[in-house]
Amino acid sequence: MKIASFNALSTFLAQTGAPTQGGSGNGMLVQLGFFGLMFAAMYFLLIAPQRRKQKEHEKMLAALATGDEVVTSGGIYGVITNVREDRFILKISENTKIEVGRGFVQGIVAKTGEGKK
Repeated sequence: MKIASFNALSTFLAQTGAPTQGGSGNGMLVQLGFFGLMFAAMYFLLIAPQRRKQKEHEKMLAALATGDEVVTSGGIYGVITNVREDRFILKISENTKIEVGRGFVQGIVAKTGEGKK
């Protein structure tokens, strides 16, 4: 029984033939349109929000000043005592200061003159 159904299937496939290569090129346009839509979706779902977040982070870093309380990406809380071109000097305890690269400051805990949020 299984051999008969296999023979019928192979006969059917042999009779259908391969699709022709000619035509109006609509298949290629559909594929290009699909890839264009996929790229647009990826841009609006992934790339655009990430760029917006990066610009907000750069704006926050430019607005930091001496006396602001910040948190680093490593989870260290400190008060900015000095601002340099490429780094901040943070006071993390009474007698301890560390230098942190600008990109490693994650967020502001309190601005100068404000209480803790």
